[in-house]
Amino acid sequence: MALSVPGYSPSFKRPPETLRLRRKRGRSLGAASPPEERPEPATRRAALAAGLPLRPFPAAGRGGGGPAAARRNPFARLDNRPRAAAEPPDGPPRGQREAPGSFLDSNQENDLLWEEKFPERTAITELLQTPHISVSKPDIPSSESTELPVDWSLKTRLLFTSSQPFTWADHLKAQEEAQGVIQHCRATEVTLPQSIQDPKLCTELRCAFQQSLIYWLHPAFSWLPLFPRIGADRRMAGKTNPWSYDETLQHNLMSDWSVSFTSLYNLLKTRLCPFFYVCTYQFTVLFRAAGLAGNDVITALVSPTTRGIREAMKNEGIEFSLPLIKENCHEKKKASETSLGHEEQAVSDEDEEESFSWLEEMGVQDRIKKPDVLSIKLRKEKHEVQMDHRPESVVLVKGLNTFTLLNFLINSKSLIATSGPQAGLPPTLLSPVAFRGATMQMLKARSVNVKTQALSGYKDQFSLEITGPVMPHSLHSMTMLLRSSQSGSFSAGLYTHEPTAVFNICPPMDEVLDKEAVHEELANCGLHPKTLNQLSQTPALGKSSLRHVEMSDYIYSWRS
Repeated sequence: MALSVPGYSPSFKRPPETLRLRRKRGRSLGAASPPEERPEPATRRAALAAGLPLRPFPAAGRGGGGPAAARRNPFARLDNRPRAAAEPPDGPPRGQREAPGSFLDSNQENDLLWEEKFPERTAITELLQTPHISVSKPDIPSSESTELPVDWSLKTRLLFTSSQPFTWADHLKAQEEAQGVIQHCRATEVTLPQSIQDPKLCTELRCAFQQSLIYWLHPAFSWLPLFPRIGADRRMAGKTNPWSYDETLQHNLMSDWSVSFTSLYNLLKTRLCPFFYVCTYQFTVLFRAAGLAGNDVITALVSPTTRGIREAMKNEGIEFSLPLIKENCHEKKKASETSLGHEEQAVSDEDEEESFSWLEEMGVQDRIKKPDVLSIKLRKEKHEVQMDHRPESVVLVKGLNTFTLLNFLINSKSLIATSGPQAGLPPTLLSPVAFRGATMQMLKARSVNVKTQALSGYKDQFSLEITGPVMPHSLHSMTMLLRSSQSGSFSAGLYTHEPTAVFNICPPMDEVLDKEAVHEELANCGLHPKTLNQLSQTPALGKSSLRHVEMSDYIYSWRS
């Protein structure tokens, strides 16, 4: 026996016909009865019975043949709806225009229900509806001091903002540009007053700004961006690289690069160069002179590394350490490099042999495959493979081993990519001072004036953008210049090349250095004495780097 189902018709109707009938039925009901007497759908009656506030029908404000209420744009803000020209700002709406008010009331009721379910929306709504509100800064613990901590990471972009203009940094005169270049080449120390009344007319400030923008690069190709190198294949795609298929040209490029690399290391060893960077397509190396970062010998940090690179360095006789690995793992690594480690390895192999002796007693030794030595070794070194390409894989090389690292990098075939846009291209050398084969380059500076909201309307907000490979000495020089030009009040957003953020770790130190002796030995390295004093401090940022810097009343506060 067939069951009687409400609303079921045995006759077949096409969907368009069904929809047409429903539309006709709705229009006939609307014309026959006033809005307040219309029957409500079953779902709406059930919602009202449950006590849920609902929005009225869109036609609720239409009375008989009266004019229809203007439909509100759903994409417009509630507090930004247009008003009629003849209406007073605070007066009630005219005529029959009561529907928009009730519609907004229903929106508010639904908003209350939404806030009960999602309380985090309340704070966002308050921020959006509060006039002249400024974006709040993240609640990150900051520090305050008269000096910034040393940051050894490379920056790709600096964005300074201030309430005072940066017009002094635009359109340098030919004489000022030439004077800035000469000051850089001669390492001239420039001392500015604490506050400059009219920075645009201060020639010393503009020359010092030009001086702080200069850096030295090798190799240099005007059509090819050579920093950063890690993950730069997409930016280099489509660029002309005639050396990719020419072995002779690749050999010449590598020969010139080896000469420049050796020249830089010699300057570093004689303390005429404070530091320099080697940027490859896989990792970055930071060489620091003795006396910097609290070390009394030359140090080199390599990050990120892989197990293959570390094994190759070990085979070349380079002694290194992994500062971020736990102490017990570090001791095991040292023990494996000594002769005692080889004896312990032999004992462990004997233990492996004894562990399978019980299989022979049972007579099933031939049926079960014994793991080979290679699989056992890979299992033991699983933790080393897991830290590849991570900050924990940073390698520290100290003392005479840095010279062995130099030879390893020059002769290593894995230093240069064999395929892709970077194929055959030597690594990028970055230095604050000149060296053999280097090309003088300049960071790009651009000042912008924008309007921002304030309590009294709009105010001018000035910004200065610096792009390029910003090294630690350039960052410190810029902050010293802005300290004087902006009267001790500015903020800065720092964009870090992430693989180099781990260079801020604190390396193990054997003894405390005498800062006066360090300054005397590095007096001719080409850095300002205050910058040299900052770079000689012990790093304190760990695996992070400076992200935001703000100066107020000549006091720094920063977040990392």
